[in-house]
Amino acid sequence: MAPTETARPRRPRQKRGEGQWALGYREPLTPNEQIKKDDNPLNVRARIENVYAHRGFDFIDKADLRGRFRWWGLYTQRKPGIDGGKTATLEPEDLEDSYFMLRVRIDGGQLNVEQLRTIAGISTEFGRDTADMTDRQNVQLHWIRVEDMPEIWRRLEAVGLHTQEACGDCPRIILGSPVAGIAANEIIDGTDVIREIESTYIGDPELSNLPRKFKTAISGNPDHDTVPQINDIALVGVEHPEHGPGWDLWVGGGLATNPMLAQRLGVWLSSAEAPEVWAGVCKVFRDYGYRRLRTRARIKFLIADWGVEKFRQVLEDEYLGRKLTDGPAPALPQRPGDHIGVHPQKDGKFYLGLAPAVGRVSGTILGRLADIAEKYGSDRIRTTAHQKLVLLDIAETDVESAVADLDAIGLKARPSAWRRNTMACTGIEYCKLAIIETKQRGLDLISEMEQRVPELDAPITVNINGCPNSCARIQVADIGLKGQLVLNDQGEQVEGFQVHLGGALGLEAGFGRKLRAHKVTGEQLADYVERLTRSYLDQRENDETFAQWVARADEEALR
Repeated sequence: MAPTETARPRRPRQKRGEGQWALGYREPLTPNEQIKKDDNPLNVRARIENVYAHRGFDFIDKADLRGRFRWWGLYTQRKPGIDGGKTATLEPEDLEDSYFMLRVRIDGGQLNVEQLRTIAGISTEFGRDTADMTDRQNVQLHWIRVEDMPEIWRRLEAVGLHTQEACGDCPRIILGSPVAGIAANEIIDGTDVIREIESTYIGDPELSNLPRKFKTAISGNPDHDTVPQINDIALVGVEHPEHGPGWDLWVGGGLATNPMLAQRLGVWLSSAEAPEVWAGVCKVFRDYGYRRLRTRARIKFLIADWGVEKFRQVLEDEYLGRKLTDGPAPALPQRPGDHIGVHPQKDGKFYLGLAPAVGRVSGTILGRLADIAEKYGSDRIRTTAHQKLVLLDIAETDVESAVADLDAIGLKARPSAWRRNTMACTGIEYCKLAIIETKQRGLDLISEMEQRVPELDAPITVNINGCPNSCARIQVADIGLKGQLVLNDQGEQVEGFQVHLGGALGLEAGFGRKLRAHKVTGEQLADYVERLTRSYLDQRENDETFAQWVARADEEALR
């Protein structure tokens, strides 16, 4: 009889590493990480200027084209005529065109007339007169050729603009209040902090290889006009009872397919120490952020796993070498401010918040805006985190004349509620990730709703996105529309949307409610939005917001 064998105890399975540099995981675990290890992406500019601009698109190394070019604000745009059903099935070379989208970096959203004219000229000369205002305070151009990039950079840099790290796994553009330094109710002006961070750290090779993008918002405006709750890091103006005006530090916000709201670290920062602490947070992310899966590589996942207490401890002990001052929480606004309309500045002049439709402008329009600014003695134009523009320093006697001139070029200081509150991402027209058309859909929806429900007297944000990535912030919109292919009544596959309802930022921040198995086709969109709006107007109680109504409404009323 064979002896009985004693079963060997199983070894506990070793936890799989997340690719964190600080824990020794230095070997690249994804193609993107390999590209960054092979060569710092900032180095690609020399090849663009010295090789690709002379030899042309077909000679661009693919790792540069689909990876490192992003660090200089360049993405290949979508080849025309490819429908959304092929977005996820085609190889990159079949999907991409030989032209580029180019993001011009405008930290703090601050432009002067010369800079605006330069962007306008680049658009008309090199970009087929295209220009979009983004919700990251960038201007985005299209139809850009690699052969023209040296001249484009020369013109931008001659007026103090650039495209460095406008995209890529690095610190992206720093959002700032469009009315920094001029708003009467401002807690603290963040302009100097933004400038210090931008001049010291943007383009620093030590911070150019992060696990994923790193989005910053800095505003001392009590209306939270830079949507701090959905940024990787935010400095939010706050009054300390002993130290005075300063900054509350938030980390870990972001949307995409796993939305999370930023959390307070519970510290108070002076403007003098804010840049150093910003860099410390960036370095914690660089060293401890997850690099094994790009879907878990944003800082929000590290914050979710660690908690803010551990994050603060690591930041203080390993990166700053000192304890930070505890601080109070800032008051939250009912909803983020967008500065649209005519508003007094603290110096007696006025600023005009302007609404292009869904952020779509052109080089021609931007050039005419520069003319109008100059006509009325202004040298300060601002971009916003809501795809809008702000013109500063208008004399009270010139306000109505300036408003009329701006209205004539499609920049409305007194827009309808629909125009003011509708946002759309780039969409299938240019974006390789998109599934549906967005910009024209948004323009058509505004036009329809202005005619159908002109009496709308409460803000309802409508955010239209062409794919699940939420560049247009669908989860925090009153009506968030995630583009996808859906079946119509005839069983045909057509452009449509998954609907998110009742999302919000500010005092009652939260993500929109998704209705089970509810989809809307593009053709049904205007009818659906009208029906939903009328139900809200009929059923709301007192000053109830749309999001508050959605939270209590019967599901049938939302379909």
